[in-house]
Amino acid sequence: MGHDGRWKASQAQGAKSVTDEIIRVTQPDLPPLEEVMPYLEEIWRSHRLTNRGAFHEQLETALCSYLGVEHISLFANGTLALLTAMQALRLTGEVITTPYSFVATANTLLWNDLTPVFVDVDPWTLTLDPEQVEAAITPKTSAILPVHVYGHPAEVDELQHIADLYGLRLIYDAAHCFGVEDEGGSILRHGDVSILSFHATKVFNTFEGGAIVSPNAKTKQRIDYLKNFGFANETTVVAAGINAKMNEFQAAVGLAQLNHVDDAIDARARVEALYREKLARISGIRCHIHSSAVRHNHAYFPIFVDEDYPLTRDELYFHLRDAGIWGRRYFYPLIPEFPMYRNLPRKSEGDWPNAYAASKKVICLPMYSRLDPTQITRVAETCIDGGGLV
Repeated sequence: MGHDGRWKASQAQGAKSVTDEIIRVTQPDLPPLEEVMPYLEEIWRSHRLTNRGAFHEQLETALCSYLGVEHISLFANGTLALLTAMQALRLTGEVITTPYSFVATANTLLWNDLTPVFVDVDPWTLTLDPEQVEAAITPKTSAILPVHVYGHPAEVDELQHIADLYGLRLIYDAAHCFGVEDEGGSILRHGDVSILSFHATKVFNTFEGGAIVSPNAKTKQRIDYLKNFGFANETTVVAAGINAKMNEFQAAVGLAQLNHVDDAIDARARVEALYREKLARISGIRCHIHSSAVRHNHAYFPIFVDEDYPLTRDELYFHLRDAGIWGRRYFYPLIPEFPMYRNLPRKSEGDWPNAYAASKKVICLPMYSRLDPTQITRVAETCIDGGGLV
């Protein structure tokens, strides 16, 4: 049964939903097993498991076509892709980035012996505030590392202007942005490189996986050397590379997934629309709405618990949890608040007021393509119950 069929069937079932089942924050999409089996049979026949096999090459080509980009390099995971991108661009010194992200964004800087400089985000987009970025530039700054948060693009034109003005590299953590487009096309075309994650929790997954989108063939070639130990050919190593290659099984899963990703995104759009409808009358629950995208992927559904809601964010979070609804306070705490970052030159949370406020208010509600209307209603009614509206 397709996504539309499941949606209509679940609507018809109404009160038959099981109210004591756990609704998790996400559930990975999987292609039909019968579509994956021919790929596995070919892998077993060829004994080609990795090192730019046929499925790896096919997936690179297919993703370039789907995403509307010219050059893409596949990786075993998104963190390795981000690590390698920094090596490829030969960054040094300080990199300006956001405190409001998953910790891997900043961890990859430390792995490259770079110093993260955290600046505040815009209160509406929750992406890097360009004015704060420009104010933080020093002679040691080599790059800007923005994050497209929840699939919503950063201020790409302003950030590019700043990067050009000061001669800085611009690397986008686009882990949330598979398939997202602005008025000019793919959001992945911006900056020096963009990094994708194909982790199981993402809109498009290869179980684990990731990619770097490059602006030209020369950059892609250096990245491809770096992800394979630095080998340029059988006898020549040109850089201190690592082993970050995507294997044939991951690539095969990706090829099968790609046939269904549009259906999954459409289903997520319906989930989001119903959430917004159900939550609209709850005072103190605010849905994130700001985005310059013209094509969304509906990767996440964050809500923000404001002061006029009867419960605090954490009280609502645990109220949902007690009801078997596992949301996520994503992103909380801020990256600079983790113990491992306390030895870095840091400011207080008062210097990131917008990021800090968002981290204290956010809950990402369950979001995945198979989430049905009865489950969405259950989540919304639990929020209503928490607000004392029943």
